[in-house]
Amino acid sequence: MRKKKVITVFWSIAAGGFLLLTLLFVLIANGKFGFMPTFEILENPQTNLATEVYASDGELLTTFYLEENRNPVTYNDLPPHLVNALIAREDHRFQNHSGIDGIGLIRVAVKTLLMGRTGEGGGSTITQQLAKQLFKRDTMRYNWSVVRKAHMATIKFREWVIAARLERQYTKQEIITMYLNVVPFDYNAFGIKSAARTYFKKNVDSLKIEEAALLVGMLKAPSAYNPVRNPERAAIRRNSVLTKMQAHHFLSKQETDSLKQLPLQLNFERQDHHSGSALYFREYLRLIMNKKRPDKAFYQNYESFADDSAQWVQNPLFGWCNKNFHPDGTPYNIYTDGLKIYTTIDSRMQRYAENAIRTHMKESVQKDFFREKKGQPRAPFAKDKELTDASIETIMRNAMARTERYRKLRARGLSSTAILKNFKTPCEMTVFSWKGDIDTVMTPWDSIRWHKSFLRSSMMAMNPRTGEVKVYVGGIDYRHFKWDGVKAQRRQVGSTFKPFLYTTAFEEKSLNLTPCYKVLNVEQSFIVGDTTWNPRSSGKKDNLYKQVTLKWGLATSENNITAWLLKQVSAAAVVEMAYKMGITSRIDAVPSIVLGTPEITLSEMVAAFSVFPNKGVYSTPVFVTRIEDKNKNVLQRFRSEKEEAISAHTAYLMLNMLEAVVKGGTASKLRYLYDLKYDIGGKTGTTQNHSDGWFIGITPDLVAGVWVGGEDRSVHFDDMRLGQGSAMALPIFGLFMQKVYADNTIGLSRQPFERPEGFGVNMDCEMETEDGETYND
Repeated sequence: MRKKKVITVFWSIAAGGFLLLTLLFVLIANGKFGFMPTFEILENPQTNLATEVYASDGELLTTFYLEENRNPVTYNDLPPHLVNALIAREDHRFQNHSGIDGIGLIRVAVKTLLMGRTGEGGGSTITQQLAKQLFKRDTMRYNWSVVRKAHMATIKFREWVIAARLERQYTKQEIITMYLNVVPFDYNAFGIKSAARTYFKKNVDSLKIEEAALLVGMLKAPSAYNPVRNPERAAIRRNSVLTKMQAHHFLSKQETDSLKQLPLQLNFERQDHHSGSALYFREYLRLIMNKKRPDKAFYQNYESFADDSAQWVQNPLFGWCNKNFHPDGTPYNIYTDGLKIYTTIDSRMQRYAENAIRTHMKESVQKDFFREKKGQPRAPFAKDKELTDASIETIMRNAMARTERYRKLRARGLSSTAILKNFKTPCEMTVFSWKGDIDTVMTPWDSIRWHKSFLRSSMMAMNPRTGEVKVYVGGIDYRHFKWDGVKAQRRQVGSTFKPFLYTTAFEEKSLNLTPCYKVLNVEQSFIVGDTTWNPRSSGKKDNLYKQVTLKWGLATSENNITAWLLKQVSAAAVVEMAYKMGITSRIDAVPSIVLGTPEITLSEMVAAFSVFPNKGVYSTPVFVTRIEDKNKNVLQRFRSEKEEAISAHTAYLMLNMLEAVVKGGTASKLRYLYDLKYDIGGKTGTTQNHSDGWFIGITPDLVAGVWVGGEDRSVHFDDMRLGQGSAMALPIFGLFMQKVYADNTIGLSRQPFERPEGFGVNMDCEMETEDGETYND
């Protein structure tokens, strides 16, 4: 009787426990113990996906994200050995359970809980780990140990329920893919795709066995097994994964032993907003796509408001995220929606351009500048007579007011005197140098002057027919100098403005001018108000009072000839022509435009010069070809707008004129120094006091512009020989084109400029100058 009673009590307790456990799972499944995803949520689990930005040749340029750099892959992207490594290390019975591994749980209970062997691993399946990643645990803290353990047990049970539901909702392949798409790998790399790029700079399907094992080994504790910070520990962990793969017959012993001997061969590059190439372009793209509808209240001047208002209407990329919406009416988010943006940038050309700028600025321009300024008390500022100590102080204070440090100090309520004292107090900081960043102690005031001593450069190149921008370099180093010299900066353009004047004259049929038309090279006078203004000759005195051709005039950038042409047309006609050719910056119709005084962006100048090789047709620059959503549905395509600016006849005349600049004029070093023998035209430009050096080069398939100068116009060479466009800017174009022509994968045309049908003008006139002679421009 006593035995029967014990059995009854036992089964009653067992049944009660079973009923309680069943009730617990029912309550958990119905969300009574915390959030429980519905089947609808399980079908579309919400994870923030980074937007991917691709170059035209398929290379990933960057990703846009807020906190998690996450990009999805499909199962077909996963190499078999990666899947095998994951299953072997984390869940070798994955194919046989339904989300919960009963054998694994028993092992944990016996070996870990009863025997105290903590190294035996946990009992979580891949599906449970996926549930934990998709639906984060409650982070509440409890003071009572019993309550805390009960809470954690409830969370574990909830993950079991979610895992079981995931198994019913998805296939095993889908679960593996989802898991590898969400797991963290340190350095803001979330998912296997970001991890492969961060640690090996390759796509997932290109991972080798040992690389896949290393990444799988990181899953347990990404920081602890980080191969960059803890290479020895990471290697041991990788080898343990390989051992597991052998134990479960994914690798032979011979393969395992060979792979274990391999060193860690990383190709590490942190995937953030300050690494990689095309940094200025990436920032321009991020900013322009996130623009909001212009509100006059937020603009300091009407001109900027008007420009942005026109952009909002005319430019589909301007404010794209705030002009395009999801089906539910919410705007697209560039940081979380997993968009794919396909740009026009050519990653190969972009690297060649960045390297050309770095090489010339580091090895030539900056060394010459430091050498010239050595020992000068006002360096890096020039010896200009009109530049006083007071004006330098004003420049410095204005620069100080633009810094982040100043804004923070002002926000704290500090007075101007206190802020200036702070800026003149030494502190630890990192400053730029061409040999690498320097950790030093310096006053913020001196650091401003230090960074002003580095001359800047920017470059843009585009296909003149399609309008596709292939190169976008906004400066010499984005981390230290964030001002964009391609789109945001307007500088005087010097003699690169002269082709607009020559074009205006050739378009005026009544003048009947040709490149061989001869003009007397003499000083010209203009009545300006109550005074007479005479543009100074830019050539040698030996060539004065001679009959010279218009071709010679442009090739040598002689101001006398440009001034004569301006008298044949008018300043207003030249301005109108510049606008027709795509210039949007304001230009005053005054005689001084013969010297290139208008302030214009590099982007505008390159697009305008593209009219010449494109038979007189202006193509608006285009930076993106299409945008897709996360499911690869095309949301929008982009194309360049075309408009005839000048006749094909005039365009070809100008090509011949610009070729003469390269063959025997101010850009002749492209031939004899850089050995560029193909059809190339171009124009150098130097502004007053040689504050700006320009070169714009033209080929049948590519137009590229380069600018070099200081952050301030008062920071420049004192020596004209070093400060002119042919010395500062042209070499960058030369180095760039050498690489582009040498790269046969780019396929840049070697063909001559196309002659329009019916063209019968004789352009083989004498240059009337010594071959190879260099002229100031």
